[in-house]
Amino acid sequence: MTVPARHRDILKAVADDKLTVTKHPKRCLLIFPRPAWEQFRAKLLTLPMSAEDWRRVFIGSAMDVEIDGASRALIAPELREWAGLERDVLLVGMGSRFELWDKVRHDAHEATVLAAGMPDVLRDHVM
Repeated sequence: MTVPARHRDILKAVADDKLTVTKHPKRCLLIFPRPAWEQFRAKLLTLPMSAEDWRRVFIGSAMDVEIDGASRALIAPELREWAGLERDVLLVGMGSRFELWDKVRHDAHEATVLAAGMPDVLRDHVM
């Protein structure tokens, strides 16, 4: 995956081009700058045993990657397969992390979200 130019400088500054990639329950991939991953991982490790299966999903599938000199990050085949990443992908900024989606899967998911309508808790804050 080529890291978009608008994200390169900040990732260099905050993470020295080091990222961690893991599974997301929506069948996309989570991509964290390494410091943000370490904070997320630390929170996961404090959860009770009832969260063990989810901890396994996130931590057990996590892989460290680096952005190379050509601004690319190599995503492991097993993670690409799990997320259904084929040809066209979207990198979605989500604050302290990114989501990497197959474009077709993202478009279908977004259509479902929009069709369900905006929840009141969100509408009260953005409308």
